[in-house]
Amino acid sequence: MMNPSTFTIGDRTFNRLGYGGMRLTGEGVWGLPKDPANAISVLKRAVELGANFIDTADAYGPATNEEQIAEALHPYDGLFIATKGGLVRPAPGQWEPLGRPEYLRQCVEMSLRRLKVDVIDLWQLHRIDPQVPMADQIGLMADMQKEGKIAHLGLSQVSVGELKQAREIAPIVSVQNLYNLADRSSEDVLDYCTAEGIAFIPWFPVANGELARPGGVLDTMAHQTGYTVAQLALAWLLHKSPVMVPIPGTSSLAHLEENLQSASLSLSDDDLAKLEALASAETVGR
Repeated sequence: MMNPSTFTIGDRTFNRLGYGGMRLTGEGVWGLPKDPANAISVLKRAVELGANFIDTADAYGPATNEEQIAEALHPYDGLFIATKGGLVRPAPGQWEPLGRPEYLRQCVEMSLRRLKVDVIDLWQLHRIDPQVPMADQIGLMADMQKEGKIAHLGLSQVSVGELKQAREIAPIVSVQNLYNLADRSSEDVLDYCTAEGIAFIPWFPVANGELARPGGVLDTMAHQTGYTVAQLALAWLLHKSPVMVPIPGTSSLAHLEENLQSASLSLSDDDLAKLEALASAETVGR
């Protein structure tokens, strides 16, 4: 039992198991990592292993990760590059939404420059700013799309109601929300995206909390199957919905190899049922 391994946005098709670049920055998602050369190696290896959907944001660094991606992967032959904007970073570990249209326009223009492209494949509003009318924020995104600077539009950490409201203003092709085995608080958003054919990009896809503790059920299943806990978590996501596009991030080449092998895992119906039961129990426990 395997879901199709690819997803299509517009006329672009990519593998559903992608790569998220946030972990390639320094501590607190700030500045360069301790080993900048390793970051470049990880990006190149991710593509070699089949991750042709690459997710980043102007806030990662800030700016650092977009620059790393351009250094390692430009001119992006066969790649689908997604970035985000709409947050400001006053200090390491701090994130604040800023959705004024003039700022969002600046975000797009600067991402175009750093990524060295004329058009951004997918630009996502990192967070809706509650201090700015949503119509102004989504409207600016639609304007930039009409100007030919953004091919496709996405949102991050939104409710079903917010997604529906945004879709009345502009075509939204993706949603990036927190979702994993241990946190299914966005289940209703996933269900809506599945029904509507909207890409659902779970961030922190392998954050499994207590489920992954040594000696726990998930850890035991990992030993029984020969897979890692992270591989099981990613495989479950890929089987969960055909619109799921996980973007596990890591700065470790070894973990990268393990994560991207998840796309080819063959889990039995019994394995999937056990994982679903684990996830459901964890959700109830929350």
